[in-house]
Amino acid sequence: MLVVVWEYRARPGREEEFESAYRPDGPWGELFRESPGFISTTLMKDLRDPLRFLVADRWTSETTYEEFKRSVAERYLDLSDRGRRLYEREIEIGRFDFLD
Repeated sequence: MLVVVWEYRARPGREEEFESAYRPDGPWGELFRESPGFISTTLMKDLRDPLRFLVADRWTSETTYEEFKRSVAERYLDLSDRGRRLYEREIEIGRFDFLD
């Protein structure tokens, strides 16, 4: 399994819009659910910093994730472009797998 973890710093005053866009039932989740290799998305908000968020996207494999991104590249880039107005910073923290 692949877990892609992202860190975001929302723009002040845009926190609710950010949450709507990046929570599981938002536009990213809708797009990802088109892929049979998508498992889930989790949105987390920092308890001490209300502008800091983490997003964890779970996929069956890194290959599946990359293939899906290529297959919907235009729509993926469009969502990315629209999202930029909601945050000041986006960092891919890493790509992880669960250990048994």
